[in-house]
Amino acid sequence: MFLPTAPESAALDRWATLERGVPSTLLMENAGRSATLVLERIFPEGPVLVAAGPGNNGGDGMVLARTLAAHGRDVRVIIVGSRPAPDPLLHGWPVPIQRLSDDDEPLDTALRSAGVLVDALLGTGARGEPRAEHARVIQAMNSSGRPVLALDVPSGVDASSGAVPGMAIRAQVTVALGSPKLGTLLFPARELAGRIVAVEIGFPPPATGWASARLLTPDWARARRPQQRRNPTHKKAEGWLLILAGSPGMAGAAVLAARGALRAGAGYVQVASPPENRSVIQAAVPEAIFLDVSDEDRLLDAARSCDALAAGPGMGTGPVEAKRLDRLLSLPDLGGVVLDADALTLLGEGRLPGLATAPIGRRLLTPHPGEMARLGEMAERVRKSPLDACRSGAARWHSTVLLKGAPSVVAEDGEGPVWVSATGSSDLARAGMGDVLTGVAGAFMARGLGGLEAAGVALHYTGRAASATGLGETLLPSDVAEQLSGALNEEEASSDLGYPFVTLDLDPPR
Repeated sequence: MFLPTAPESAALDRWATLERGVPSTLLMENAGRSATLVLERIFPEGPVLVAAGPGNNGGDGMVLARTLAAHGRDVRVIIVGSRPAPDPLLHGWPVPIQRLSDDDEPLDTALRSAGVLVDALLGTGARGEPRAEHARVIQAMNSSGRPVLALDVPSGVDASSGAVPGMAIRAQVTVALGSPKLGTLLFPARELAGRIVAVEIGFPPPATGWASARLLTPDWARARRPQQRRNPTHKKAEGWLLILAGSPGMAGAAVLAARGALRAGAGYVQVASPPENRSVIQAAVPEAIFLDVSDEDRLLDAARSCDALAAGPGMGTGPVEAKRLDRLLSLPDLGGVVLDADALTLLGEGRLPGLATAPIGRRLLTPHPGEMARLGEMAERVRKSPLDACRSGAARWHSTVLLKGAPSVVAEDGEGPVWVSATGSSDLARAGMGDVLTGVAGAFMARGLGGLEAAGVALHYTGRAASATGLGETLLPSDVAEQLSGALNEEEASSDLGYPFVTLDLDPPR
């Protein structure tokens, strides 16, 4: 699913109307009608107040108001800015309209009498802080205690970057018109967008490269996750993953990675770790095969035979660890590679030149923002422009990069889009979560997926597993690993709205 920026969204509008002949009034009509049906399903009762601005977003709000009136709903409009009254988009329907005045009392009265508020003030084209009159209405709507449904983006949010430069609507629901706008998936705007419901409004199918970002949707992950073979000849046919993890005293990292890999369906998981960790790993994960990492011959044999190598969690960054991992990466017949944690530190320090020989398309790096900075990206850029930083890192290391965060993003080396995760939350910001994700991604790679697919599918299902626990801020990495089986095996519920024009129904962040 496309995630356009504001300029990309405007370009699509122009392309549809000027080159494909789709009337802009038809797009507005479809937008308003679709948003009306979503509003009626989620908020079936109570008077509705539409706050309409001067642009197309306000026009969408007028169509919504007229459609609600036609359905017998009590609805009124407050105009903020220069719109005609009566508005021709109302087609003669007697919807009560008032203009914003300097007196606060009419606005306060209208808000008190409403049960549901609709934000149709600014839309995707707004830049910077809202003007005083818009900020005044936004503040009043936020303070009213009434639920707000925003059209396309919450007013005051930057539709491209997710920045909130001033006052902004806090919506319970955002109805994305056509496609969700990139900024509504990025923080801090994501917290203001609430539940995001995307609706089809009649755009012709655009060229594949028109938007630089895409959403990792449930359908995308479901279509790409590896399926169990009907008649596997032996356990290794379901994927042999070698995990290089856990220095002395850091056995927990190896345990979490192994649990994630096993729950993700890897048929044979081997954990290479120092002998001091043997008893802990074998007791905690008896299904995994322990390999003494100091046994170089057996380690090399395992690396040559496995389908994928996952390295880094708790591994250590000393010269012995660096030399050992680089030797494995330099093997000509090595399968897929997932590098995390300490392995990324070694890579950023230039101590893993062997990565350059690993298979193109099957190299996956999974840094958090601090590790991304160690890989050569400026920390400020990682914080402010994570998609650009991820794309740059993928090009720098000729690898797929999964930049963990809120949200996590994935980019491949080349000209392709950056993919944004639709699942996950701040509850995943726990020590050890990355170890589980490394094991899950490694398992999917061992089962045949490439770097992008392994990263995207791993992100989706670990996010689903975390949400399914219901544990919130008490969530532990081991809880996510244990819940993975359920997340992978349960049918995902589609939108409960029941409309075919709803293309996405995304819960608010936890």
